Amino acid sequence: MKFLIINGPNLNLLGSREPDIYGQTGYEALCQSLRETAASLDSEAECFQSNHEGAIIDAIHGAPGRFDAIILNPGAFTHYSYAILDALKAVDVPCVEVHISNVHQREEFRHRSVTAPACVGQICGLGTYGYTAAMRYFREARHGG
Repeated sequence: MKFLIINGPNLNLLGSREPDIYGQTGYEALCQSLRETAASLDSEAECFQSNHEGAIIDAIHGAPGRFDAIILNPGAFTHYSYAILDALKAVDVPCVEVHISNVHQREEFRHRSVTAPACVGQICGLGTYGYTAAMRYFREARHGG
């Protein structure tokens, strides 16, 4: 399988941005770890990060025919990007939404995702393991796991 892992705004600052919430692992280290995890699952992972909504939408639009699944951490776009919701609904590539923190233990505005309805599931609060859990889900779902 080929996974497109999309990370939204401020996730490029992992490791330095609120490490008590998001952990000590830097963004490049996360991507390297996810590529290694994918390889251990006989899969491939490509990481994409942008602080710009349109670039994320373009990445989603480019996924059909290139990727089997999308793993999306939309960051703050989670709570208000109907454009990303529409992009996910417009492509025939399944998506799992991932959040490093448990958004339900945080500020009220973080409790609602407008993008999750276009996803097969949502994982939150498991740290960066949420990305691995999403990859494992897609691998098992594909092979009748």
